[in-house]
Amino acid sequence: MAGTQIPSAGTLRADTKILERLWPFLWPKQDREVKVRFSIACLMLILAKLATLLIPIFFKEAVDALSPPYGSLVIVPVFMIVAYGVARLLSSAFAEIRDGVFATVAQKAVRYVGLNIFKHVHKLGLRYHLDRQTGGLSRAIERGTKGIESLLSFLTFNIVPTAVEIFMVSGVLWYLYDVYIALITLTTMIIYIAFTLLVTEWRIQFVRIMNTTDNEATTKAVDSLLNYETVKYFNNENHEATRFDHALERYQVAAVKNRLSLSLLNIGQTVIISIGLVFVMIYAGSGVQNQVFTVGDLVAINAYAIQLYTPLSMLGFAYREVKIALVNITQMFELMDVPCEINDKENAPDLTFKNGKIVFENVDFFYNPNRQILRQISFTVPAGKTVAIVGSSGAGKSTISRLLFRFYDPTQGRILIDDQDIRDVNQTSLRRLIGVVPQDTVLFNDTIDYNIDYGRPGSTHEEIIEAAEAAQIHNFIEALPEGYATHVGERGLKLSGGEKQRVAIARTLLKQPKIFLFDEATSALDTRTEKQIQASLKDISKNYTTLIIAHRLSTIVDADQILVMDQGEIIERGTHQELLALNGTYMAMWLRQQHNSDPLSELSSLAP
Repeated sequence: MAGTQIPSAGTLRADTKILERLWPFLWPKQDREVKVRFSIACLMLILAKLATLLIPIFFKEAVDALSPPYGSLVIVPVFMIVAYGVARLLSSAFAEIRDGVFATVAQKAVRYVGLNIFKHVHKLGLRYHLDRQTGGLSRAIERGTKGIESLLSFLTFNIVPTAVEIFMVSGVLWYLYDVYIALITLTTMIIYIAFTLLVTEWRIQFVRIMNTTDNEATTKAVDSLLNYETVKYFNNENHEATRFDHALERYQVAAVKNRLSLSLLNIGQTVIISIGLVFVMIYAGSGVQNQVFTVGDLVAINAYAIQLYTPLSMLGFAYREVKIALVNITQMFELMDVPCEINDKENAPDLTFKNGKIVFENVDFFYNPNRQILRQISFTVPAGKTVAIVGSSGAGKSTISRLLFRFYDPTQGRILIDDQDIRDVNQTSLRRLIGVVPQDTVLFNDTIDYNIDYGRPGSTHEEIIEAAEAAQIHNFIEALPEGYATHVGERGLKLSGGEKQRVAIARTLLKQPKIFLFDEATSALDTRTEKQIQASLKDISKNYTTLIIAHRLSTIVDADQILVMDQGEIIERGTHQELLALNGTYMAMWLRQQHNSDPLSELSSLAP
């Protein structure tokens, strides 16, 4: 869900936009419980502040009752002391109830926002995900969701209540005593807040640098660990450590500046508060000396001043945390504002499957206008037939599969399935019909059972075994100590390339698609296993529309039609025999592969 573009982070307009975008999550239309809890929390906030205002008054009355000349009734100071204690208790109790009630509101807001951005990132096009830095992306989302919790906590129950309390206390001081005490208190508060805001705005630059360098360090660490074997192959542990350390060093410099600036802020805040408190107490003390105020009044004024200064010292910290949270939330919302490249039309219907006929009509495509990938591609995959696409690396073969799965839309031309333009139907129904086995197989860091079941979550164990048997991997899994409960490791690195590919094939078979798309699906297998799986796939995909992108020509000799591509164009088409008879590019590729075939692999295919 993309929202309104956020202005530059840190500006008042940007902060206001963030709060506007958060409000629907704090006051969701369909969640009555959250609305009720939010209202109760606001009521508890008001009651807590009213109780807080009464504390110094009861304390003053108790002190005056105990000051000479002593009152004749002992019960008066005792009652005031009890009232003082009850007021303190109620103030704390209301605050705790408020926090407890609001906890659900805050956590649901974090959950809803996190879920929204998770869904949005999954909706973003393949182009975005090819350019992304996974470590930095995950850190931005993590800090953003935590930032929401911090923002709600400090803004709702610290900054706003403290601001309200300042004006309420100033009014009480004016009403009970005189305007000068109220003015001194209010002026001190305003100077304190202004100083805090100005210095905090200046300090935000260090927070941004820390976030940027933290993202950079995390990205480098994740990238290095994901490519652990490559690092080892080239003995580049020191190189990776140096790159990581450089990012940490930049973070260190920013963090030190941030800490020094914090010390400056704390010192300035303490000086302002101390000066203000001294002026208030001197004025109140002279009032006692001139018998304008009682000792109880002096105690009450001091209590009010300290009562204000205590949350004010927290206000500086809270404001800093709110600004940091706003920066982090802004970065997260910037992800939500990344536009989806591939969108369904409004009220797009499901793709109506009839027989699976695929048609490419004059399809052009480029990732970059300066580099054309496909030129006037036209071909038909008849229902229930198999068409193979071959060609040199970079010819555009895999791009065709990505267009069919609608990771991208054609620059020109159209793609039809059963006479329906795939841009006119919703993506979910399109992708539900297509089963893809990619060349680069990546598995989840979970069990083999989970990875196969991912093809159709909720399948029975018997269905998973059936798919594994069809993919020629069941016996291998059963031989493992933990069987289907074996964890495959990060990106499936505990399995060989061939084992991963067979798990991927089983996963696709379990999906039970209507159209099969194999992108170099058996490239990591030995010849014998490949022939076994090819036989299984041929049997499974019989009477299903199948598109095969192949490197090994021996795997597609039985295809109903073979398309030969070069530099984004189809230069030859026909059956295996027809293409050999042309004595052109396909013939040259065939002879080259026959000449370069591995004798040991061929022998293994003859083994019993």
